Amino acid sequence: MNLPESAMLLRIHIGESDRHGDRPLYEAIVLKAREQQLAGATVLRGPMGFGRSSRLHTAKILRLSGDLPIVVELIDSEENIRRFLPLLQGMVGSGLVTLEKVQVVSYGNPQLQ
Repeated sequence: MNLPESAMLLRIHIGESDRHGDRPLYEAIVLKAREQQLAGATVLRGPMGFGRSSRLHTAKILRLSGDLPIVVELIDSEENIRRFLPLLQGMVGSGLVTLEKVQVVSYGNPQLQ
């Protein structure tokens, strides 16, 4: 799969306990992105964070949280990311969704393709 040099990064900030149907929301988003053949997806789990409510979520030993911050990053062409947005709207209830233009420097190892 080729990725244009000028691409788009879709970043979704959610909580670890957020769900879509019977699975974690982050997993449902990545599987939907794969189904739509987006170029790439990564899920990042944060040890600490807060959002709109200002409630602190932390993995500190004295105050374990079952709802740590999760960031899902998806990258592809602007056209493909914008096509994915309506699908995402039906999945994410609360959370922060951002878009930014990125420049792709390298995508995979050309020697292996």
